[in-house]
Amino acid sequence: MKKVLMGFLIIVLVLVGGAGFYLNHMLNQVGTHKISQSDENLGIKNSNEESDNITNIALFGLDRRETTGNTRSDTIMIATLDTKNKKAKLTSIMRDTYVNIPSRGMDKINHAYAYGGPELAIRTINENFDMNIRDYVMVDFFGMADIIDALGGVTIDVKPEEVSRTGVSSAGLQTLNGEQAVKYSRIRYVGNGDFERTERQRKVLEQLMNKVVTAGPMEYPKLMNQLLPYVETSLSKREILKLGTSAFTSGVDSLEEYRIPVDGYAKGQKMNGIYYLVPQDLQTNVEFLHEFIYEDSKPVAQGE
Repeated sequence: MKKVLMGFLIIVLVLVGGAGFYLNHMLNQVGTHKISQSDENLGIKNSNEESDNITNIALFGLDRRETTGNTRSDTIMIATLDTKNKKAKLTSIMRDTYVNIPSRGMDKINHAYAYGGPELAIRTINENFDMNIRDYVMVDFFGMADIIDALGGVTIDVKPEEVSRTGVSSAGLQTLNGEQAVKYSRIRYVGNGDFERTERQRKVLEQLMNKVVTAGPMEYPKLMNQLLPYVETSLSKREILKLGTSAFTSGVDSLEEYRIPVDGYAKGQKMNGIYYLVPQDLQTNVEFLHEFIYEDSKPVAQGE
């Protein structure tokens, strides 16, 4: 499975905000899959925390080449758009995190998507991290290499121990093509396992975001044609347009990143020969997450 970067929702929003009249036709390329919007089915306990200024959306990265059904999500993130404070925030949830999956029991959080698709995956995030997520975007990583190539590659500082696994000839600053960027993002057994892999994904995302922003509106139609066929979402075209316009007109100009579980508040351990990342204090992780997402808005009550 490709451990490629996720976060293309934010890129889509930037493109949507600047693509103008091309939009309606292009959004027809996006797959739509509606899910329940009831608080109970989505595991939402604190719907009063919802804000017109802050939107949280679940991001899932999958590779569907070998299956037509649900598969485990390689990448799980929460995208936050804060139009009041002109910020976009991206929280990575480690795929091996040991949590309770409703009706399934304790397991790795990335198994939730395989068990029950995006709705169960969202419910799992909401119930474990006290969130209010109602929508998702899924990117099929099968076409990500083509998208990176369309942007002219990404510049990454490759470490000596990453050279052979990335497919480059030497360490240092390298412009990686799509295939090389995917290989770089997949590296798992170099350094600190999943933690460093997540950092690699972030680096690629940051470079990709820079390429999108600097490409200019004239390039947006081509980029969207490359990206959108690999996207599925519960958002309607109208909702995508609204979010995109909001992001573009409010001048969102920064991307802040975070990772859950927080360092020092989780421990890797094996159970029956399988590796899990076990939060040592889930409630503390919840509080850190809410502080990151809502710090510019208002305090959020915990444990209600």
